[in-house]
Amino acid sequence: MENYIDQYKEYLLKEKKFSLHTVQAYSRDVELFWDFLSSKEVVLSQVEYLHVREWIVTLSSDGITNTTINRKAASLKSYFRFLYITQTIASYPLEGHKPLRAEKELQVPFSEQEMLKVERNEFKNDFYGLQNFVIISLFYSSGIRKSELIELELHKIDLVNQEIRVLGKRNKERIVPLINEIAEMLRGFIAERAGQFGAASCDKLFLSKKGKKINQTFVYRLINDYFRRVTSKGKRSPHVLRHTFATHMLNAGANLNTIKEILGHSSLSSTQIYTHTSLTALKKTYAQAHPRFRDDDKD
Repeated sequence: MENYIDQYKEYLLKEKKFSLHTVQAYSRDVELFWDFLSSKEVVLSQVEYLHVREWIVTLSSDGITNTTINRKAASLKSYFRFLYITQTIASYPLEGHKPLRAEKELQVPFSEQEMLKVERNEFKNDFYGLQNFVIISLFYSSGIRKSELIELELHKIDLVNQEIRVLGKRNKERIVPLINEIAEMLRGFIAERAGQFGAASCDKLFLSKKGKKINQTFVYRLINDYFRRVTSKGKRSPHVLRHTFATHMLNAGANLNTIKEILGHSSLSSTQIYTHTSLTALKKTYAQAHPRFRDDDKD
């Protein structure tokens, strides 16, 4: 049965400019939907919203969270919209679909005290120990995404002007400033890298022991494994480091628009999520500091 998933993948890659990781996630959701329909012997032209609703009910019964179900439904909407605009199907079956109500998960950033525990001597005293330290430091100092760090190339690092050019979502390039400490750290790391791999190596900044670019699994494990030692927080990931960068910048008085530009958000609403965390910290400080409500003033 033809379901045009390969054509859909090509559309996401070439027309929508999605990353390979995103394309794989979208297509995987679509394939799961077709797996669900396989027992019903439904062909593409027969798909109705009723089938989508049945799938959603099944996912919910299996204990899948509303947030995850909404993400899968968004993949389906994108897929069927592609089929509709290319006139592969005559009607769009998700026209009236509304997302399920889902609680927004509040990302808890690492504290400044936890980040101060990130020291060079905590890592192995070799090139790869240095690289791991630089990766964590760059995440925290720049707020770049995991995919942006993996794809960062040597020629896009300008140590004279202390900035890097990163390729973000939709292949949009932006300039991210570097503080003095990180610029010097990168200068030393790049020299060590040249000694380790030579001038003819892969152009990506961070490399595996085989001289290839590092992958997403490696980066996630690095962050998760390291921060397990310094924090009791349950979620430890590159995205939490990005969140930490934005929250600490905001707490220190940085303008929300400035943070938006550095993070590469397309709209300010995406950046405003960090104000919630800052407000939480503000309330906690207020409760601890106000003389009327401090515990140590109570009889």
